[in-house]
Amino acid sequence: MTFQHPVMVAVAVAAGLGLLAAYRWLQQQRVRALAAAGLATAGTRGAGLRRHLPPMLFLAALTLLLLAAGRPQATIAVPRVAGTVILAFDVSNSMAATDVAPSRLAAAQSAAIGFVERQPDTVDIGVVAFDDGALTTQLPTDDHQGTIAAINRLRVSGGTSLGQAILASLSAITGKTVTLPDPSSNDPPPDLGYWRSAMIVLISDGEDTGGPDAVAAAELAANAGVRIETIGVGTAGGATIEVDGYQMATALNEELLTEVAQASAGSYHHAGDADGIGDIYDALDLRITTKRELTELTGAAVAVAVLLLTAGGLLMINWFGRIL
Repeated sequence: MTFQHPVMVAVAVAAGLGLLAAYRWLQQQRVRALAAAGLATAGTRGAGLRRHLPPMLFLAALTLLLLAAGRPQATIAVPRVAGTVILAFDVSNSMAATDVAPSRLAAAQSAAIGFVERQPDTVDIGVVAFDDGALTTQLPTDDHQGTIAAINRLRVSGGTSLGQAILASLSAITGKTVTLPDPSSNDPPPDLGYWRSAMIVLISDGEDTGGPDAVAAAELAANAGVRIETIGVGTAGGATIEVDGYQMATALNEELLTEVAQASAGSYHHAGDADGIGDIYDALDLRITTKRELTELTGAAVAVAVLLLTAGGLLMINWFGRIL
């Protein structure tokens, strides 16, 4: 523990010792006066406690208040939510379906913005948009307004590649391009390091129309300590959308989204509407870490001093019917 005004420590110690000495002298004078008057001074142990405890509480409180004036501070471990979250948005044509109002993508955007707004600046959030390919539209950052702007710019087009989404998200987390080895080769998977505090939130209807293999990409994420939480947007009954003048049916594929999540020790969540997506975001298990921070303890010292003063006053009123 340190003090911003160390001189107050000496003042507090001197004042405490001085007041203690003065109290002891007054008690000795009281004993002598009673003895000179021929009155007995011996009492029960309980009576001595009742006589001395309230003044000792007052003395401790005054000493604490003087120490508080010195602005005490200590380095303590402060728990906080921290880490990296990549929001991977499916922006394929099927996300324009309206089986989730106002549309699958719009509902996902609205809920994601609410999630970003609630996060402290200790959480870095990035955005990946994917269709047939994947593009990092916002690198992980504590600039959450920039992240929200990136979410608002998302528009639908093309097909869907969940594998590309996961690889692009891993690239954003690790800071280097991540690819899967050729399945026909015996090459080992790339070593990405270990990123326990990172998480990918993959928002999609699960209709995967192209490679690479999404489950293999999820297993690569798991090897790097990155958990994937998948959010299924849409309904099993699906909807019909129009693309380039053609009518296309689209429905939620929960089986693949569940398999991807489980391959990385994550969980699959289904949301039937925007409120449901928001509830899923609120339930995401973000990492709790600790950081050693220099924290001022003045408020705590004052609070304890006030508590001691209050206790001493209540005891005196209860035992003697008055204060001092």
